[in-house]
Amino acid sequence: MKHLWSRRRPEIGPSPFDDVDFAIVDLETTGWVPGEAMITEIGAVLVCGGRVRAQYSSLVNPGSAIPEQVTDLTGINDAMVASAPPLATVLAGFLSFAHGCVLAAHNAPFDLAFLTAACKACDLPWPRFRVLDTVELAHRVLGEQEVTDCKLATLAAHFGTRTKPRHRALPDALATADVLTALLRRLAATGVATLDGAGCTEHDGLDEPAQAPAATGEPAPAPAVADEPRGGGPPPEQPAEQPPSDPHQAGDLQAAP
Repeated sequence: MKHLWSRRRPEIGPSPFDDVDFAIVDLETTGWVPGEAMITEIGAVLVCGGRVRAQYSSLVNPGSAIPEQVTDLTGINDAMVASAPPLATVLAGFLSFAHGCVLAAHNAPFDLAFLTAACKACDLPWPRFRVLDTVELAHRVLGEQEVTDCKLATLAAHFGTRTKPRHRALPDALATADVLTALLRRLAATGVATLDGAGCTEHDGLDEPAQAPAATGEPAPAPAVADEPRGGGPPPEQPAEQPPSDPHQAGDLQAAP
C-alpha cells in the first residue's frame, strides 16, 4: 500500500477553487453490481490548487476469483491480489486519506455505489462527503464542437493530461485530477465561483443505488435515477467472451440541461 502524505497548501491562485482540497478517487472492480462484484484496487490523489499533494494506491484482495474478462481489461489478475490487503484495511486507509476533502470521480455514481456498499459490508461509517462528478462537470463546461463524448480518455486527450488513463486506479485518478483542474478553471472563467455552482452535491451514503450506474457519459435525468453505464441504467447483458466496458470510457456528449 503506497501512502504519501503532504498537505502544504498552495498560494491562492486565479481560480476560486484553488484553495479547495479535492480527493479524486478511482476504483477497479470485478463487475458491475456492488455486493456481488468486489473492489480490486483503489487509487486516489489529493489535489489542491491544481497540484497533486498526496497519493494513495493499493490493490485489494477481493476474496474471490477475478473474471478473465476483467483481467483482460485491467491487467489485474488473481496472482497480483493474492497477497494484497483485505478490503476493510484498504478502505479505512482511503477514508482517512480523503477525510475533510471534496470527493471527486469520473462518473462518480459508479465509484460511490461501490464505496458505500463496501463501507456497509466492512461496518465502516461513510463520511458525509461533498461530491463532484467530472462527467457532469464536463457537460456544464464543454460543447459538442470541443469533444465528441465524455469518456475519460477523450477528456484526457482534449486537455493533454500528464497521465494517460489505462484502466488502473491510480493512473486514472491522476488523469481525472488534471481533467478536474482544467474544467474548474474553464468554469471559473465564466464567473462561477462556488462548489454549488460547479454541481457539487452532498452524499450521505444512505441512498446508494442497488446497482452501480453503467457508463454512457450522460448526466442523470433526475437525482433518483442512476447516472451513466458508469448512466442510463444497468448495462445490457454481454456474452461471456466479451470484456466488460470500462465505466469511465463510454458515452456520448449531450448538452447540459
